Amino acid sequence: MTISKNIQLELPLNAKYKVTYAIDYLDSNPTIKYFDEWYDMQDYVQDEIQRRIDFTVQHSQFTISEDEYKEIEEYENSLIKIEEL
Repeated sequence: MTISKNIQLELPLNAKYKVTYAIDYLDSNPTIKYFDEWYDMQDYVQDEIQRRIDFTVQHSQFTISEDEYKEIEEYENSLIKIEEL
């Protein structure tokens, strides 16, 4: 796979899944990870979602209600794109 200006990107040989996780909807440089196994990909996604939710809750100036927690969780889930290669 190539990108303009002759930058070469290499796809891992046995990768079966590509996970793209943005910080927000306007993120022009999201985190991209490749996984060989479904369970490794699923573990990464769950851990990363929980890490980001925990960060948001811990750094909030106010107490987070259950409804707000669910909204944060839905928002984080919306930022993930999983592709089967």
